[in-house]
This record gives sequence, C-alpha cells and structure tokens, in this order.
Amino acid sequence: MPPFYTRQGDDGYTGLLGEGRVPKYHPQAEAVGTVDEATAALGLARSLSLSGDVQEIVRFVQQDLYHVMAELAAMPETAGQFVSLAEDRLAWLEKHTERFGSLVESPKEFILPGDSLPAAAFALARTVVRRAERLVARLVHEGSVGRPELLRYLNRLSSLCFVLELYENRLAGKSSPSLAKEPRP
Repeated sequence: MPPFYTRQGDDGYTGLLGEGRVPKYHPQAEAVGTVDEATAALGLARSLSLSGDVQEIVRFVQQDLYHVMAELAAMPETAGQFVSLAEDRLAWLEKHTERFGSLVESPKEFILPGDSLPAAAFALARTVVRRAERLVARLVHEGSVGRPELLRYLNRLSSLCFVLELYENRLAGKSSPSLAKEPRP
C-alpha cells in the first residue's frame, strides 16, 4: 500500500503545476488551498442538504472547483494547459441562482446563519468561497492569473450559496431567517 504522505512539503514549500516550488504561503498556494477549503465546506453542505436536486448541483460545483484549483496552481509556462472551466459554467451558476432565488424571499436585512443545519453549512461555504474570491482577485489584479472568469465564477458561487442557504431554511420549515438586528433580551 502506498504511503499517504510524500514528505516533500516538510520544508514549507509546495509544488505548483510547472517547474519549481513556492512557499506554502505563496499567494497562489493560498488561493488553491482556500478553493480546496470551499470544496470541503460545500461537501458538508451537500451532505446535509434536504434536496436531492441541490445535492446534485453542489456536486457539479465541486467538480468545477477542481478545475479552478488546477488553473490557479498552474505556473505561467503551463497555464494554458490547465484552462478547462468553460465560460458557460458562469451562466449555469446564474441559472440555478435565479431558479432557487425565485423560490425564496430575499431578506431586506442581514441574516444570522444557523436557523437550520443545512442552511448553516451553506452560510459557512459562502464565507469560504468569498475568502477564495478575495485571494483570486489579488492574483487577477497582480496579473498572476490571466482569466478573470475564475473570479467571476467564485463571485456567482457565493450568491448561489446564499440562495441555497435561504432555500434550505425553507425546506427545514423556517419561514423567515433570523435577522442580525432583532431585539436582544
């Protein structure tokens, strides 16, 4: 049985897709790691979802995020080899955001996550996706990532996560989310 470790990261460096290694805190490594975290958070949300339709959509999103990670991990000399997230995926995300958005009421104020377990998982996933978006924005603005489509994908994905949070609350029987400005005792 092969080992579950390589020992190659013990020095604090990691390999990207191309020649050489970078520190594990390098902006590209940070972005890839954060998209990986988003994938895991979405996996938790998918496992808790009360809807088979939502579970399937999230599984496709997770597959998309593996393509995003490959593109983010590519060194400049290999970047073209790893472009595989098609532009139609953005329209696909928007379509599902609109579809589920039409089934819920948009809150007029900030909401508190936690009205149901599946919704809380989507709220957590949304915040991790937003962090990934901020890191990718830095890479796009600095010219390290040439395709702003990755940034747009993450932006739309955070919107989908928010809508799915509201939808999962509805499925769990929560008619309206807890508001951040509700009176305290």
